[in-house]
Amino acid sequence: MIKLFNFKKYSILSILGIFIILFIAWVLKPFVVIAPGYAGIVVRLGKMVNVYEPGFHWKIPVADKIVLYSTRLLTYETSDNPDTSLADYTDYPVDTSTKDGQPIHIRYTVRFKVDPKRLSEIYSELGSESRIVERIVKTDSRINVRVIAREFAAQDLYSGNVLQFEKRVADVLKQNFKQKGIILDYFGVRGIEFSKDYVKAVEQKQIEKERVIAEKYKAEQELYKKQARITQAQAEAEAQRLLQKSLTKPVLYRMWIEKWNGKLPNVMTGNNGVILDLREVR
Repeated sequence: MIKLFNFKKYSILSILGIFIILFIAWVLKPFVVIAPGYAGIVVRLGKMVNVYEPGFHWKIPVADKIVLYSTRLLTYETSDNPDTSLADYTDYPVDTSTKDGQPIHIRYTVRFKVDPKRLSEIYSELGSESRIVERIVKTDSRINVRVIAREFAAQDLYSGNVLQFEKRVADVLKQNFKQKGIILDYFGVRGIEFSKDYVKAVEQKQIEKERVIAEKYKAEQELYKKQARITQAQAEAEAQRLLQKSLTKPVLYRMWIEKWNGKLPNVMTGNNGVILDLREVR
């Protein structure tokens, strides 16, 4: 008697086999998907063999390891509260001093990215992305911020004119980063804090400066008023001189006639000083 083919049995085995294959594939993961904004170094049995760009790629299970690097801009930020910062990498501010010995507390931000064309070199010399930040971005920026700040007087940094300081640090970091395959996009000072005693001294100095300016303005005003009075007096004296010079006898006579109401005076004084009553004469 011929046995019939058991389709049901083999269907179950096929489905079970497919699940086993999928499970093994899931565990071993013979592929990798690189997301946009990232690149992957393929390390096979300890040796770097390739660089994967964003997309789907096959890999040898167990033998291949993928080391991911972000090719987007990253930020390293120093803050008094690093845990609340939204930067990619955070740290505490740098404590240093100025050229004239004033202690300062500097908060700053570094924006950077790895050069995708040099990933092989970066992996060989520096390792993972976190190690790049620790060994280069963090170390170089903190050292140079601390050292370069000592080239500036406290007043220059306190006044808020820190562009020159920022440029000095940025120029140094840009050169150092470039040598290691890192591109510096931005360096900026977010804040510089001085000691309370220094701030108080500066404020007192500013108050004194404003008082001196006020006193100077007041003195200038008094001098202006004095000069105005002198000018006015000189003008009045000149007017009187010109008036006296212009009052000749004919002019006085004409003015007398213009003011005369047509009536003769009742009394007058003669040449000998005798007062005559003109009414008696009439």
